[in-house]
Amino acid sequence: MTPNGVLTVSELLRSVRDALERRFPLLWVRGELSNLSRAPSGHRYFTLKDDGAQVDCVMFRSRAAALDWEPRDGAQVEVRALVTLYEPRGRFQLTVEGMAALPAWGRFTNASCA
Repeated sequence: MTPNGVLTVSELLRSVRDALERRFPLLWVRGELSNLSRAPSGHRYFTLKDDGAQVDCVMFRSRAAALDWEPRDGAQVEVRALVTLYEPRGRFQLTVEGMAALPAWGRFTNASCA
C-alpha cells in the first residue's frame, strides 16, 4: 500500500483472493459443463453454469487424470472445488479437485474426489 493508502492492482487482487479463499473452503457446486477444453499441459478448462449464472473453472492435470469417465459439454455434474481469484487476469474461478457426473434424476453416480 502506498503511503497515502492507495492500493496497487496487485495488492487489491491479492487481498480479494485471500478473503475469498478464507470465506469459501473446499465445497461442492452443481451445474452444467460447457466450453470444455484440454490444454497441452493436460489441464482442463471449462465453464460451470446454471440458468442464472456461470463461473470459469480449471482442473489441473493430476486431478483430471484421476477421473474414470470423460467429461463432455452439456453434462450435469457436481464439482468439489476451491474458490479463488486468478490474479494475473483478475478473474474469479473455481479450482476443481474432483468431479462427479449426475444421472438425469439427481445425485452423483461416479466420484473421483479426494
